[in-house]
Amino acid sequence: MSKQYETVFIMTPVLSDDQMKEAVSKFEKILVDKGAEIILSDNWGLRKLAYPIQKKSTGFYQLIEFKAPGTVINELEVVFKRDERILRFLTVALDKHAIAYNEKKRNAKAAKANNPTV
Repeated sequence: MSKQYETVFIMTPVLSDDQMKEAVSKFEKILVDKGAEIILSDNWGLRKLAYPIQKKSTGFYQLIEFKAPGTVINELEVVFKRDERILRFLTVALDKHAIAYNEKKRNAKAAKANNPTV
């Protein structure tokens, strides 16, 4: 049975734009290859970290929301741990309230994009 998850990961700030996009597509491909359905992939950009990680004070944040069987999570996190571009990652299972909130947020964003006067 598939559950809905959200993964946020922070990539090292020394990556070029192309390297960052390549890393994100690598993780998305792993998810899809393991049978996950990607709902949203959102680049939050370069942000300041709350505390230094590996002597870095900023990082590229990326969120991926997806539906997948639970076995996919362990495999994805092993890949995160092995990839030197990843500073931190966090995966959470979403409950029905979080799923509803995310859908509402996406719909509001889509409505705003379709009607910029709102």
